[in-house]
Amino acid sequence: MLKDKVAVITGSSNGIGKEVARTFSHNGAKVVINYPFERSKGEAEKIVAEIIEAGGEAIAVMADVSDFEQAKQLMKVTVDTFGTIDILVNNAGITRDMLLLRMTEEEFDSVININLKGVFNCMKHATRFMMKKGGSIINMSSVVGLHGNIGQCNYSASKAGVIGMTKSAAREFASKNLRINAIAPGFIVSNMTDKLPETIKENTLKGIPLNRFGNVQEIANVALFLASDLSSYVTGEVIKVDGGMAM
Repeated sequence: MLKDKVAVITGSSNGIGKEVARTFSHNGAKVVINYPFERSKGEAEKIVAEIIEAGGEAIAVMADVSDFEQAKQLMKVTVDTFGTIDILVNNAGITRDMLLLRMTEEEFDSVININLKGVFNCMKHATRFMMKKGGSIINMSSVVGLHGNIGQCNYSASKAGVIGMTKSAAREFASKNLRINAIAPGFIVSNMTDKLPETIKENTLKGIPLNRFGNVQEIANVALFLASDLSSYVTGEVIKVDGGMAM
């Protein structure tokens, strides 16, 4: 489905991004694994080795997407290595949950800088190359960007902003055959959600009609659809993958 396509996936040394990278590679894409800091290098290199061993092509590139110049360098290294960019998945994200009255300025700024500004930075630099022949950009939002959540004013704001940015950019680049969509995951079992207290998990489960949490492969499957020609007439869309949580 993605034979010979070049895909940049931010924050792909673990969790959802890691599974998206695997899925894209299994479907023929050349994959760029992005990680933010030196301490994540080992995990990123493991994914690269796994992909190469399976017969695919991949490289690992360290870049903090919240930094304008590092995001620019990420795209440059991709083009220098593979010649182009066909797919960009803006997956890098963090949480710093806290009630509004107790939330610090740093907790707010850090989430906005990575989750929202990081998407801007990567789209800004990737579209320079992608608009020449078209392609697909997939931005990871969240169901909390649609309906909010207690203790996540910063995260909800960042993910709501991603949706607005996705729709605006989709209008701007549609004439270039560059499709831009968002995925809004619900509660997906990952490193991020593993840290939550069991009481929160139990209460969350009560609000999911399918009565289970999602897994990273289910997000990767939707990303594959949006990256491929199967979604050739889809742009500016937000696809919820949440078991009915936010219907």
